Amino acid sequence: MYVAVAGTFGPLHDGHRTLFEHALRFGDDGVVVALTSDDLAVETRHQPREIPAFDERVRQVTDAIDRLDEWNRDVEIRELTSEYEIAEDDPAVDALVVSPETAPELEEINDRRREHGLEPISGIVAPYTLADDGERISSTRIVAGEIDEHGARIE
Repeated sequence: MYVAVAGTFGPLHDGHRTLFEHALRFGDDGVVVALTSDDLAVETRHQPREIPAFDERVRQVTDAIDRLDEWNRDVEIRELTSEYEIAEDDPAVDALVVSPETAPELEEINDRRREHGLEPISGIVAPYTLADDGERISSTRIVAGEIDEHGARIE
């Protein structure tokens, strides 16, 4: 199965690593990481926050995947310049790793794939990774100084 995982991934945290682990586990035919461009990363924020530059995020994602990839998968990182790009128009993609929050978007993606004459893709839902306080780890919480990348409370 050729698996995609998409996001801004900055700052990188254990929740992202869970998404990568799922993509690597199931991506026996390869994995594509669709990494938002700097412009798209800013456009898609619900709350404005500082986001590392694209090149820095590529480096962090590459390092994380190298540490997590016990299957020796073929992994490609591609720049994502529109919200559903790659998932909606790449015929090679069989599945998309999503969080519980983004799982409902799979229906829209599959509608768009059908419009392109492509088969629908499956969703692989990775569970939230929780911080020490029981709330989910998020980049927004990290940037706000509430928690670190592993979910430990910052005092």
